[in-house]
Amino acid sequence: MTQTLTLRERIQAKYESLSLVERKLADVVLVHEKDALTYSATDLAALAGVSKASTARFFKRLGFAGFQAFRQHLRDGVAQPSPLSRVEQQGPHSSALQQHITQDALQLQTLADAVSDQSVQQAAKLLAGARRVWVVGYRNGYMAAFYAQALLSQLRTEVHLLNQGAGEDAELLAEIQSGDVLLAMDFRRRTRRLSQVVEIACDAGAALVLVSDARVSTLATRAQALFICLPQDASIFDSYVGAISLINYLATATLAHLPKKARARMASIEHVHAQLDDLEPSL
Repeated sequence: MTQTLTLRERIQAKYESLSLVERKLADVVLVHEKDALTYSATDLAALAGVSKASTARFFKRLGFAGFQAFRQHLRDGVAQPSPLSRVEQQGPHSSALQQHITQDALQLQTLADAVSDQSVQQAAKLLAGARRVWVVGYRNGYMAAFYAQALLSQLRTEVHLLNQGAGEDAELLAEIQSGDVLLAMDFRRRTRRLSQVVEIACDAGAALVLVSDARVSTLATRAQALFICLPQDASIFDSYVGAISLINYLATATLAHLPKKARARMASIEHVHAQLDDLEPSL
């Protein structure tokens, strides 16, 4: 394990092999990642409900000599990868187009290997049966959130983009109730607002469908359906071809659960387009 790995990356790499006790500690550390330096080993053990001895073993499993080495790692830590940091590492020159496309194809194949049709159907049922669907994504997640809302709103009513730019986040969040679904895009570089929105929505009784680029996420424990779209680190800018492809397929799967209602809604939308005469004819 090298010093260049972030704390989150260390935990992700080891998470599957951790014991139940160690996973409790891992979850606590991730939840308090931003202010972990303010906690002692005793504090973290108490939050996780485990012994100090288990805490010491946990940090050694992560590759640290001990708790103090862990604290030093946090002090030396850097912010989430930015395009600027990658330019400084790689230089400004772009890779060959073929290499770029190959990386995107690899991302799609990785997604295909990781996502089961069962998980897609589970999420589709939630989206089809929800009282209301709320979609949220900040920064890099906004594009995927906008696309998801655009597709799902063609299939059913009451599909809302939470961060739609009008500054009414609080008013919209106050409307979330049990029986609703929150579709959230959890992509780096993450904002603190996303975890706040997820917490409020889930506490109000909404089910969570989460699309994330992290194997281990503090949000994942609250999700009824979870999809991992791993980024490719070779490029200056993160690619989201996997997430966009997944959202497209998820919308198609949702349509299959609403065959009559979705067709009726799509027909009504096409009728309005004809009345508006707002679309250019196909060539």
